[in-house]
Formats: sequence, structure tokens, C-alpha cells
Amino acid sequence: QVQVLESGGGLVQAGGSLRLSCAVSGRTFSNYAMAWFRQAPGKEREFVSGIDWSGSGTAYADLVKGRFAISRDNTKNTVYLLMNSLNPEDTAVYYCAARAFSVTRSHLHYDYWGQGTQVTVSS
Repeated sequence: QVQVLESGGGLVQAGGSLRLSCAVSGRTFSNYAMAWFRQAPGKEREFVSGIDWSGSGTAYADLVKGRFAISRDNTKNTVYLLMNSLNPEDTAVYYCAARAFSVTRSHLHYDYWGQGTQVTVSS
């Protein structure tokens, strides 16, 4: 069983930054591709960013490209999402997810999920 736990959400003003963390336990972390998704009220869960098992391959949604950066530390079983230049449209619950093999952009392909962390950006 894999446990996923996000942290680092909060309230920030537009233009500010936050760093989310996702700690994974239970299995060999380096075997998993990791991704961040987000879901705003009344909207579908959407892909934000993903990173392969080695950290050398990353992917971003167009809406966050150039503002967000994903990274991972396999020695700490943790993946990070650094979010810069935040705007109110980034307000959502952010979820961390894990799957074997490669990153995909569909939330349906991920096996393990955290409970989510709220990010609120005020204007």
C-alpha cells in the first residue's frame, strides 16, 4: 500500500509563491511517476504537472508552464511543486498522485492519491 500526504497549501496574494510538498511512503518511491492535479469548485480535476521516476522528465499544463516547477528527491521520498506568480485562477485543492511507469495527464491513470491541500490566491 502506498500512502500519499500533501502539505504546503495556504492563502497567498496574487503574484506570490507557494511550495507544495508530497511525501510518499509504503513502497519504493523511485518506482513511481508522480503528478500534481488540482480541482476548483464546480470544475473537473485537471493535470498540473508530472515528473518521471528519475526526475529527468517533466510535464506541465499550458496554464502553469513557466510559473510552476516540479521536482523530486528520491532520498526523501518527496515530490515538490514550486508555484510562482500565482493568480486567483490557481485557487483549487491540489492533489498529489502516484502511478507506476510514466507520467500521464489523465487522473484516471493514477493509482494512489493524497487527500489534497487547499491553495487560495487572493486578488
